[in-house]
Amino acid sequence: MGLGPRSPHKAGRQFPIGGKRGRGAKGSGRPPRGREQHPRPPADRGSERTQDAHPHLSPETLGYFRQALSALKEAPEAGEERELMVHNVLKEVEAQALALATNRIGSEMLQELLGFSPLKPLCRIWAALRSNLRFVACHRCGVHVLQSTLLQLPRLLRNTAEEEEKEEEEEEENGKDGSLETLEELVLGLASEVCDDFLFYCGDTHGSFLVRTLLQVLGGTLLESERARPGGSKSSETQRVIARECKPTDFEVPEAFLNCLQNLSSCFLKDIAVFITDKISSFCLQVALQVLHRKLPQFCAYLCNAVIGYLSTRSSSAAGSPLLLFLRDQTSSRLLEQVLLVLEPPRLQSLFEDHFQGQLQILAAHPIANFPLQRFLDSISTPELLSPVFEELSPALEAVLAQGHPGVVIALVGACRRVGAYQAQVLQLLLEAFHCAEPSSRQVACVPLFATLTAYEVYYELTEEEGVVPAEHQVEIATARTLGEVTVLGSLLLQHLLHFSAPGLILRSLGSLTGPQLLALAQSPAGSHILDAILSSPSVTHKQRRRVLQALKGQYVSLACSRHGSRVLDAIWNGAALRTRKEIAAELGEQNQELIRDPFGHHVARNVALTTFLKRREAWEQQQSAMAKRRRALNSVLED
Repeated sequence: MGLGPRSPHKAGRQFPIGGKRGRGAKGSGRPPRGREQHPRPPADRGSERTQDAHPHLSPETLGYFRQALSALKEAPEAGEERELMVHNVLKEVEAQALALATNRIGSEMLQELLGFSPLKPLCRIWAALRSNLRFVACHRCGVHVLQSTLLQLPRLLRNTAEEEEKEEEEEEENGKDGSLETLEELVLGLASEVCDDFLFYCGDTHGSFLVRTLLQVLGGTLLESERARPGGSKSSETQRVIARECKPTDFEVPEAFLNCLQNLSSCFLKDIAVFITDKISSFCLQVALQVLHRKLPQFCAYLCNAVIGYLSTRSSSAAGSPLLLFLRDQTSSRLLEQVLLVLEPPRLQSLFEDHFQGQLQILAAHPIANFPLQRFLDSISTPELLSPVFEELSPALEAVLAQGHPGVVIALVGACRRVGAYQAQVLQLLLEAFHCAEPSSRQVACVPLFATLTAYEVYYELTEEEGVVPAEHQVEIATARTLGEVTVLGSLLLQHLLHFSAPGLILRSLGSLTGPQLLALAQSPAGSHILDAILSSPSVTHKQRRRVLQALKGQYVSLACSRHGSRVLDAIWNGAALRTRKEIAAELGEQNQELIRDPFGHHVARNVALTTFLKRREAWEQQQSAMAKRRRALNSVLED
């Protein structure tokens, strides 16, 4: 057994790792094609006996697979040599699939090896694991191998018929049994087994991962939020924002997969109470709703109605609808968040009228219920629904901010942006909530306050007694102060405001920032997206954009040498006219060597074609003019 073909040659030669590569590399010891020998896996006593519930891999066997994986990574991306290596490594994997999948190190290597696998070898590995499905699916390492196997489907389903015929011919030449199940049969067979014991797999800590991945694959939708796990140092609101911004990836699946998805999702209805109240099982229903919303919207609506109907019939409360009790529960509120995101506008309107109306301020103040309220606000898309919601919630904006729930306020502002209503009113309420509405001179300071989510007197460290007329804004103090730390939620708030139909006040406030303050904003991970909004908002004119960005003159080198600032400078460059590009290139050219040495600056220098600018100015101008013409032509095509 080994990476190379079975032959009577000695097993002493190994695939070279490191050093020079390619044919005839000096000292490589590369044998003639077709006769190359690779490391052979040591005999593993565990593979000679019947696998028990705890298969074992020897250190020598793990070492072999580690070396095999390393060799595959270093091999050329195509060619007979690579195909031969993949074939032989995966043949060894097939023989020890269960032992590899349930070993911590082995499972990580197996997941990487699956990425190299053609269709037939992967089907054989899958079949080997399915014979121990319950054990592997509920194993902390094994379940991730099953997930990785399922996640190969988008790649394998794109295989052309010619590739499948080639694999079948190779199987016939090697004398393999043609009774191996097809990829579609394996997926449907797995779904059938999961369906037979659905409650068990959904309720198991590890098995639920398999169910969630299976639902995505059957629906032809990979939810990036399922794989994105934000760092624990971020707040829960920030984590939810990041997860919501992850975009799903769609791929084509057979019609039988969608039918199976509906059948599998019907299993939720049999034990709806468990999936609403059990934390682990609830995750599976949440994923199902997201996938069904994209691929089977009618069944998604049916499932949502079943959830709402069940919760609405529980023990009633004197405080209002019984649904409100579940909005305050840690587990069921998460599920209701997802329900609110996928409901159609008419159903959302009736839900508000039947359950939420008159309770919004109470929900906004609750440490758990404020999150499903945010999702409700995120889903508003009609003036008919926004009007009563705004009238009820707007008087409490400052109180909601003081309670530490800015996500509710930002979601309401987002609804005003989306619907195109109440924009002037909500901006005035924000100015009042951040104590910069009166006197009017304070309004120019609103951007730093919104970005940092800090009231005026706190940001500028003032002591103001209640009942005393607020002091005028001191420009000297504002310009001397360094910009505070920009928060993710503060950045989102300003992005919404910049997309309002009349963002003049926000732009004036941005224009009042000094060069160093605007540079700090652009270099901030969250603040850089505010600059993106200035560049992309259709409400911001070219003149307004130029007036704000002119403060960055003299700061371009610092911007280019920053991780996030360099991305902002690239965006400015891409939208700049030739005259502005000349100014940027001239300023960067004064520090050319510093840029080249910087890990971020050298990418900017290449993007700007700085060397050409410094040595062949006329050629650079011709190149930039040609690029501008192509960009205008492309934009006109896209607009049409």
